[in-house]
Amino acid sequence: MVTARVKKAPVSGWTPEISSAAVKVKTGRGWNEWLAILDREKAGKLGHKTTAKLLNTKYGVPAWWSQMVTVGYEQARGLRAKHEKPDGFEIGASRIIDADVKNVFKAWLDARSRARWLPKVAIRVHKSTPHKAMRVTWTDGTKSISVYFLRKGANKTQVAVQHGKLASAAAARRLKAFWSKRLDALKNLLEK
Repeated sequence: MVTARVKKAPVSGWTPEISSAAVKVKTGRGWNEWLAILDREKAGKLGHKTTAKLLNTKYGVPAWWSQMVTVGYEQARGLRAKHEKPDGFEIGASRIIDADVKNVFKAWLDARSRARWLPKVAIRVHKSTPHKAMRVTWTDGTKSISVYFLRKGANKTQVAVQHGKLASAAAARRLKAFWSKRLDALKNLLEK
């Protein structure tokens, strides 16, 4: 008896963050091929770490791309929500600001400056590397935030916020919008 192969469709509404063409350029296969291969390998039961290792060792996918394809597979098959990590959800937001990196860094580090664009939000800076990065939490200690500063020219700076350990997809969506607005406020303040 011959059994027909059923092609599993991605979860309704799944849109890969990186196009199939771009994935194919870097890995040799597009999304449909990777989804089929990982279904055959029963990746849904292997777990993230084992799947990424399988892609790297058996299929020769470079390490970063192994992680990315694994996450895409997990999202496509409903095993992981967008922005979901092992310890909760994580979002990111960034802006390029027409200001020197020293001024952008100071606007984060100095409480008075910060209150002008991030009002009524108490954060505590745990660690900072001047003009490069800082780690902060809300003062209640419930959130994990990394901020990165990258010089993009004489008077241009990219600031990127990674906010992790969020409890739900709803919290991730809410904080993605929050950080987008706050970074716009910082940009407006520093570009005046």
